[in-house]
Amino acid sequence: MKNNSQTAKFEENNDEITTVETRLLLEGIFLVYGLDFRQYSIATMTRKAYEYTRKLGVETISGLQQIILHNHEQLQRFLWELFVTTTALFRDAEFYKNLRANLPWLKTYPFPRIWHAGCSTGEEVYSMAILLMEENLYSRVRIYATDFQEKTLTIARRGRFPAERLQEYEENYRNAGGKRSLSEYCIVKGSEVLFDPELTRNVTFLQHNLATDGSFQEFNVILCRNVLIYFNKGLRNQIHDLFYQSLCHFGILCLGENESLYFTSHELDYRQLKFGYQKMKSTA
Repeated sequence: MKNNSQTAKFEENNDEITTVETRLLLEGIFLVYGLDFRQYSIATMTRKAYEYTRKLGVETISGLQQIILHNHEQLQRFLWELFVTTTALFRDAEFYKNLRANLPWLKTYPFPRIWHAGCSTGEEVYSMAILLMEENLYSRVRIYATDFQEKTLTIARRGRFPAERLQEYEENYRNAGGKRSLSEYCIVKGSEVLFDPELTRNVTFLQHNLATDGSFQEFNVILCRNVLIYFNKGLRNQIHDLFYQSLCHFGILCLGENESLYFTSHELDYRQLKFGYQKMKSTA
């Protein structure tokens, strides 16, 4: 009952004061911890922050600010609630099916490089590794998987997922055009499923913040799916600048199904494909 009343209170007071509280919270996190989320979507951050106040039994976002600025562990928990994503192996099977069908262009490069930006807990990275193995490309490819949270990278490196999701993942894999059985790439151990370590042989997991860090390599493919929806227009344009600088000529940028290049500073610099956008202008 308390949660319901708090939700109603939030909806009634989701106004200028609540927005100011959220901006002060983000400013405080930046000043105390050096983490900059000030250009993230204020509406999304406000909603997520208030949801976390309910878990803590705190009445206001100002009260949440006091807790977070004095407790680093609470900051980590809050960030986990903010940015943990709903992900799955071969999620959006149609995307992987179209990507697989268009892989011959990638085979023309001697040593292709792929960047998974905002890789979260790694399901998308393992999906890509499996796909590349089946297309006889993996041995030549180097994959860079980045996220700003070390906690998610630790989970991704471990290469495990709950056994209860195996049937769902097997179905996703088949729908994505899988050529074998998913069981060939993992083993069941108790309540967990462990990926074959061979899948990460050519994968480098790195901490990288899209909002503050720069380009670190030139890539043939960049995947940043269902991440940009958290950012405001200014930060989205900044990150698209980063991607444009990081993509080689005719490189491919893959976004989420609810994301696009429309109304961005690089809208005219790409041509649309079924599974992403191809860069059309040289960085020279």
